[in-house]
Amino acid sequence: MIRRRNSAWLPSRLRPFLLLVCAALVASLLGYGCRRNLHTSDSRLRQIDEMLNKQLPPGTSLARVDHFLKSRGYIVQDSPDKNSLVALVRHIDTDTLQPSTARVTFHFDSNSNLISYEMQYAPAGPLRP
Repeated sequence: MIRRRNSAWLPSRLRPFLLLVCAALVASLLGYGCRRNLHTSDSRLRQIDEMLNKQLPPGTSLARVDHFLKSRGYIVQDSPDKNSLVALVRHIDTDTLQPSTARVTFHFDSNSNLISYEMQYAPAGPLRP
């Protein structure tokens, strides 16, 4: 004689609660995964951060980062450290149509490959032609 297991191992009133908990857990994990590459919590710099994340991933060469910045007209400043590069990145936020400027410090390893960068809000200067 074959015994069948009861397929309803969980009381029916707990199923919606369990589904809600699972959905919340998945949503929080997805949210964490999307935010792990953010380099600032300042909402004014979100679009600059997203652009840099996409265009300059870790491992990008110093020469490519320098070319990327200069070809877009961003101001590259002198850095006290030979393994870093500092730039002022100005961007018009497409959601608010407000300009935002970030002072971005790029950090490179001994082979001149990008490790990471950090950003700070910078006061906007005059626009350059």
